[in-house]
Amino acid sequence: SVGRTGVCFDNAMAESFWSTLKTEFYDRKRWPTRDAARQAVAYWIEAVYNRRRRHSALGMVSPVDFENHTSLTTSRKEIAA
Repeated sequence: SVGRTGVCFDNAMAESFWSTLKTEFYDRKRWPTRDAARQAVAYWIEAVYNRRRRHSALGMVSPVDFENHTSLTTSRKEIAA
């Protein structure tokens, strides 16, 4: 854990991610090689976790949708100014 002493929430998001990865992906499959496992995990993170899976910390939207909305909102504010 990399965080401040006595603050239990510093690592909560990372712990939540690893828990989700293990529960929804890693524990359900077997791969012939480490390289195949790495490629599958990278694909799952990019295609499922970041693009489709909704996150409670982001208002139940995917990280990609959250970033797109934030960028759009910021762009509109800059245009209006």
